[in-house]
Parts: sequence; C-alpha cells; structure tokens
Amino acid sequence: MVSADVARNIVGIIGNVISFGLFLSPVPTFWRIYKAKDVEEFKPDPYLATLMNCLLWFFYGLPIVHPNSTLVLTINGIGLVIEGAYIIIFIIYAAKNTRWKMLGVLAIEAAFMAAVVAGVLVGAHTHEKRSMIVGILCVIFGSIMYASPLTIMGKVIRTKSVEYMPFFLSLVNFLNGLCWTGYALIKFDIYITIPNALGTIFGLIQLILYFYYYKSTPKKGKNVELPTVLTKNTVTSGNVSVTVEK
Repeated sequence: MVSADVARNIVGIIGNVISFGLFLSPVPTFWRIYKAKDVEEFKPDPYLATLMNCLLWFFYGLPIVHPNSTLVLTINGIGLVIEGAYIIIFIIYAAKNTRWKMLGVLAIEAAFMAAVVAGVLVGAHTHEKRSMIVGILCVIFGSIMYASPLTIMGKVIRTKSVEYMPFFLSLVNFLNGLCWTGYALIKFDIYITIPNALGTIFGLIQLILYFYYYKSTPKKGKNVELPTVLTKNTVTSGNVSVTVEK
C-alpha cells in the first residue's frame, strides 16, 4: 500500500507539472500583445498577484522556514522567472498611466517582501513560528491571486464576451487548484488547502462563464486586400477591401 508521503509526493509532482502549465498558459496572450504592440483590454492584475504569491510561497518553501518543501520551492522559483517576464512585456506595451501604476505596485510588493523576510528571520526563531507567519500570508495572497480574475470575470458578464478570458488559462487554473488541494489534504496543510480550494472554486466559475458566453462573443474580422478585376476597357486598377470572419 502506498504511504501518505509517497502519495503526497506523486500528487505534488503532478501539481508541479500543472502549475508549470498554468504559468505558461498566458503565452498566447503575450504573443498577441507582442504582435499588436499593445496590451489592448488585458489586465495586469493576475500577473502582479501571481508574482507576489510566488515570492511568498518561495520563501515558505525555503528550509529555514518550512523544511522538506522542495516541490513548493521549485515550482514557485520557476513561476517567479516566468511571471517576471510577463510583467516586463506588459510594462513595455502598456499605456503610460498603466505602466506607472504597475511600477508602483511592484515597488510596494518589493518593500513588503523585504519587510516580511526581515521580520520573520529576526522575530521568529523556530520553523513552526516561521511557517505559521509566512503560511498565513501565503493564504491571504494566494486567495488574492486566485480571486484576481474577478475583474475580468466582471468584464465577461458586462460585455457577454470571453475574448479577454482565455479558456486554457481558466482550465489550468481550475486543475491547478484541484491538484494542490488534494496535495494539502493527504498530509493536512491548512496554509496550502485554503487558497487552492478557493482557486478550484474560482476556476470552476470561470469555466462556467466561458461556456455560457462563448457563443455570444463577437467574431473579430480582418481586412483582406483583393485586386480589382480588369476588363479589356479598363486602364486602371486598385484594391478592394472586404471583411472576412476568422
């Protein structure tokens, strides 16, 4: 019979794979931003919240805070690099006011994280106390990360369009929350359970909204240039623009 530790490690590895997929799921969105040289109606909130979440979970997984948390440490280290890249791209192509708001949020996150690290290492001298303090913060910011798509979910309901809520991101968000909830329940860890249970619920709501509003999402058209057909009496030519649905 498989022991609880082995089962937890297996689920944790699966969770790492799904989390990696979650971190990569916005790639099509950022490829679209790169090609358009514009962030359009996409919101930076999920990426800023995820960066803060990864910072805290990375700190939580360090041996000086919560020993034997290698799986938590590795995936959040990877997440830091990926989310940092997304935020850099967003800042490059965002409007000036959005760019300054993002930089302000990043400055606050950096200052807050520095204060947390200093406070925990100086003020808490056991793994239990450090795990509790950082774990509570992880619960708070993990919940914020999973709740951050609420802004875009509100937009979906108002516009009856899922254009700016990618399906793959919603699906992986749901699967990620579900897997890590299972991981936390095998050998109960309340700090991992709460935010990921919320993530499962919010991910499910996103999927329901996606399927409900998918058909009402307007299809974007694009202009295609076609040459004018010449007749034997015609001496000039031009281009005719027609709209073709994707």
